Amino acid sequence: MVTLLISLLAAVVSTVVWYKEAPQDPWKVSILCWLFWGASLMWGVDAAFAFAKEGATSLQASAGECLQEGLLGMAVVALALVIWLARVLAADPRCVFRRKFS
Repeated sequence: MVTLLISLLAAVVSTVVWYKEAPQDPWKVSILCWLFWGASLMWGVDAAFAFAKEGATSLQASAGECLQEGLLGMAVVALALVIWLARVLAADPRCVFRRKFS
């Protein structure tokens, strides 16, 4: 459940940042939106199936489980940021690499 909350928070924040710059989107924040909303959908479906299978006990977690889920959620956010950063650097929106290496 913690992973879902972290993914949703990241999705909402990235969507607000994207919407602020829309429709130009020079930094391709829309990619982050897709990654975070996709992760949120995945964790949401996982939580729904766990709730359907186990009932309300699926919502109860120990402190250790919450910590593990929190670390997993942060790892998902970090991976999405690395993917986004690679995309931004490949696109080179400010032509920094093109000027430096040409």
